[in-house]
Parts: sequence; C-alpha cells; structure tokens
Amino acid sequence: MKNALLFPGQASQYVGMGRDLHNDVARARELFDIANDIMGTDLKRICFEGPAEELKQTRYTQPAIFVHSVIAAELIDEDISAAAGHSLGEYSALVAAGALTFEDGMRLVRKRGELMQESGTRSPGTMAAVIGAEPALVEEVCAEAADTGIVQPANFNSPGQIVISGSIDGVDRAMALLKEKGVRIVKKLPVSGAFHSPLMQYAQDELGAVLEQTPISDARFPVYSNVTAGPERDAADIRENLLRQVTSPVLWQKSMENMIADGVEQFIESGPGNVLQGLLKRVNPDLPCRTAGTLDELRGSA
Repeated sequence: MKNALLFPGQASQYVGMGRDLHNDVARARELFDIANDIMGTDLKRICFEGPAEELKQTRYTQPAIFVHSVIAAELIDEDISAAAGHSLGEYSALVAAGALTFEDGMRLVRKRGELMQESGTRSPGTMAAVIGAEPALVEEVCAEAADTGIVQPANFNSPGQIVISGSIDGVDRAMALLKEKGVRIVKKLPVSGAFHSPLMQYAQDELGAVLEQTPISDARFPVYSNVTAGPERDAADIRENLLRQVTSPVLWQKSMENMIADGVEQFIESGPGNVLQGLLKRVNPDLPCRTAGTLDELRGSA
C-alpha cells in the first residue's frame, strides 16, 4: 500500500502536546532538548503546560508543532512514499523526507515564526474563513475588494473551504461582498497576521537570507509543495518554494488531489490534532487517514 504523511500547520496546537511522547520515548526527549537549545527558551514547558495564550503566539506555535510532528513521524513504522505539510507543516515534511536535518529545520521554523509574528506587527492584517463558495467567486471578490485594501485567497483547503488574507479593510470589504453574493458563512479568524498574503513580504525577504545559508538536500521521496501542489524532490526547487510559500496561497486541495492521482492509498496525519484528516474527508471520503500524534495513536490503541 502506498502511504503518505501529512503534517499540520498552525491552529493544531494544544496545551499538553507531545508530553506523553516525551515521557515515554528517549528520542522524543532528545529532540525536545535540541529544540529548547535552538530556541533559547523552554519550549517544552510551553508545549506541556502552556498557558494557551503563550502557546498560540506564532513564534512558539510553529516550533511546537514542528517538533511534535517530526517526533511522531520518526515513530511511524509504515513505509512512506510521499508527504505534504500544510504551510508550516511543509518543513516537517521536508525533515521526514531527508531534505532538511531536524536541527536546520528547527532553526528555519524558529526564524519563520519570529518573522511572521514581526510582519503581523509591522503590517497589521487579518484572515477569514469562507465556507461554501467556489474558488472562482472568491478570487473574483478579492479582485473587486482590492481597491479598498490588500486581500487574496490564502488557503484552498478543501471543496467549499477557502481562507482569505490581507489588510483589515481589504478582508472586511471582501467579507461584505461575499455575503452580498449569498455566501452564508464568512468568519474572521483569530490570527496575529495576514499569513500567505503580500503583508508577509518582510518575513519573506528576511527568511530568504536564512534559506540561502541553510543546507537543503534532494528529498528521498516526493514532498507536495504548497506553492505548486506538485511532487518536489529537487533541493533548488524546494528552497525556492519555501521562500515563495510565505506570501503565496496554500494549494492544499490540489495537493491532495494530485497525491491521490499519483497513487497514494493511505494517509497518516503526523503531529497534533486531526485538522488535515477532516480536510481530506472533504476531498475524498473513501481514502483512509489515521492520526498519529499521541502515544496511543502511534501504538494503534486509540
């Protein structure tokens, strides 16, 4: 059976994440200790004890999910043929595929989280979930609202679930237009910035310099890129896509469709939560997807 790993992004975190793995598995303790050293802060405490308000700060959320996801992936014993990660999760996928070392991935994720939080302060913005609208309508509305402020699709997550991102005025205008056009559910998200929009340009520029200095290898198996939705293995392409990802939409639905078309028969969500399992069910409810984020799930007793 052709198995693929899926790695979650922001919003999958929860207080207590990874504690059972840390307590039971020596390798988990080792990776958490390395993460603490690279972060220069007690990431373990933030993961295990919170408070939630601290954990959901972007600069901590991203490293926390990354560490948990990579540990879980190392404990999965199935043969893996492909991987994909949602936004931040792409870094976890690249570690699993051998394109990045854990240490280099951790340094990149730490910097990415810091830069995205800083971008949110420098260029305040917001995001909104759009439920039940066709992609063409959302793109049309974003173009129409652009005279009010920056706004663009940020995540094409699954059929009927799209997220838009941009300036507060731009997103508010797009939300109003979508409601006028009969879209029933348009909901602002509790985020600290306009992720995957031009308002993240500062983060992209600064991250580019760090990426240039980071060793990246060809991937052992294909990692489906957020930016292209296609299978990527070449180190130079991976580097370029990680840079473009900061301000580009996440083509998650298309990535899942392409993985299925390429023969993936079973998915495993590695890390905290089950957000990606839910999105996959909306893309194709017939394909199995199990979660692997806790000790019980990894041992098959959940």
